[in-house]
Amino acid sequence: MTVDLKSLAPGGAPEFLDGKMLIAMPSMEDERFSRTVIYLCAHSEEGAMGIVVNQAATHIKFADLLVQLDVVPATRRILLPKTADAVKVLRGGPVETGRGFVLHSADYFVENSTLAIDDGICLTATLDILKAIAGGGGPANAVLALGYAGWAPGQLETEIQANGWLHCPADPELVFGDGIEGKYDLALRRLGIVPGMLSMDAGHA
Repeated sequence: MTVDLKSLAPGGAPEFLDGKMLIAMPSMEDERFSRTVIYLCAHSEEGAMGIVVNQAATHIKFADLLVQLDVVPATRRILLPKTADAVKVLRGGPVETGRGFVLHSADYFVENSTLAIDDGICLTATLDILKAIAGGGGPANAVLALGYAGWAPGQLETEIQANGWLHCPADPELVFGDGIEGKYDLALRRLGIVPGMLSMDAGHA
């Protein structure tokens, strides 16, 4: 199975994949991205940036981060709304792992702080959204990622052509769903692929 990123969209513009999911192929040589599913927040001639959505940050919880960042005092930790307790913390990628990025539904938007990506999914990387979630007024759906994945100009295209990645449309279940461990198989099924049928040589036939 091959993926051709050189195909042209109407009007002759390159087909960029921002707002789509990247799915690591078994041939992925970088162990950091083995079996990863990544939501692409930006993709252009200048490069690409995305958030890994299927690797949990098991060492810390959202409420702990709120306390560490002085968003709420430690004494308020047990009084957080259920929407805050439900926010999962992810390992978003190997770049800037000490920085937080919130992927969220479009019912929350702050001018000059929130990036609207596609299909009702947005990205905000300021403390404002954490304060809103802690106060019960944040978005209906959100995940907090520590770090991100980044590609230099042309790098992602090269990796796709070398059978490093597949891609599929994004949906809320893949981005915000509870079953983090099952998102890889779920993304493959979105493409009609039975998990396990891909081989290391897929795409070369």
